[in-house]
Amino acid sequence: MMKKLYILTSIILLSSFSSALKAQENDFIKEYLERMENSKKYLLFVAETMPEDKYDYKATPESMSFAENLMHIAWAMDWHSQSLMGGREARDWNTDTELKVDNKSKQEMIDKISETFDITMDFISNFDPNKLEDRLDYFGANRTKRQIMLLLADHITHHRAQMLVSMRLNGLKPPRYVLYQ
Repeated sequence: MMKKLYILTSIILLSSFSSALKAQENDFIKEYLERMENSKKYLLFVAETMPEDKYDYKATPESMSFAENLMHIAWAMDWHSQSLMGGREARDWNTDTELKVDNKSKQEMIDKISETFDITMDFISNFDPNKLEDRLDYFGANRTKRQIMLLLADHITHHRAQMLVSMRLNGLKPPRYVLYQ
């Protein structure tokens, strides 16, 4: 009888522990999606604020232009989510122009970055939280899918910051910083 009680108690404790972990993982995804939504709003505001005739501006000759930074964010979101985490074959950088500046107008780029955010957030909202600890090769580093998601958020921030510098160098006041994104 005592052995059965011990086994039953162990099962209950283990299941409550795994339920708590699963709730944490679901909370991570929920919080991450909130961050992405705020990041999207802020980036769109930045993209809308920059005049179209300044989209080709480069802070230095070797820098990406404002437009290239914007579309690079779209490319990175697609690659991190759909290819790296989702297993879809990566786009061919040399031939695929959907997420590149190509001959897009300012509005076409804004529409494309908005659409890519939506696709990425949809992917993440349907992502199995049990796979957050799965590991991948990330440029030679062994990272969890949770880390990949955090790296993507950092990458968006990095390139958006370069866009803000371009605005300042053109005498424009960037939109006020939005917290939690």
